[in-house]
Order: sequence, then C-alpha cells, then structure tokens
Amino acid sequence: MPQKALLDPQGKTVHQSMHLIGLASVENVRIGKHITMEFEAENEEAARKMVEKACKELLANQVMEYFEFDLHQVEPA
Repeated sequence: MPQKALLDPQGKTVHQSMHLIGLASVENVRIGKHITMEFEAENEEAARKMVEKACKELLANQVMEYFEFDLHQVEPA
C-alpha cells in the first residue's frame, strides 16, 4: 500500500466516484497491490522470515509503500 503520508491519486479518483454513485459515506480509499505466494517452510517463524525478506528486498518499495502480510497453512491435497 502507499505510505499514508503520500498522495494516492488512484484512491482519490475512486473515492470521488464512490460519491457519484451514491456511496457518500465512504470517507477514504487507498489502492495498493495484493500478492499471493505459496511456499514450504520448516515452521511459522521461518515462513515469516521468508515473506519479510521477499517484501523488503523485492516486492515493496519501502520509500513509498508499506506492507503487511498474513500466513495461512495449506494442507497438502
């Protein structure tokens, strides 16, 4: 997601459009990206470290964006 201190022109445009379609109670819209990854890890701590490394070093530009993530264990089929 864009850092909260930065303008989000896409979010602003969608916010204004919400009002045009009758959704005047919408107060703020921020637009970002959603990334899904699947991988194997020894445990939850190792999985968190892998995701954090991927976000910090490759996926997020931390000057302009912040990131957060959720882990979900998937059972083998």
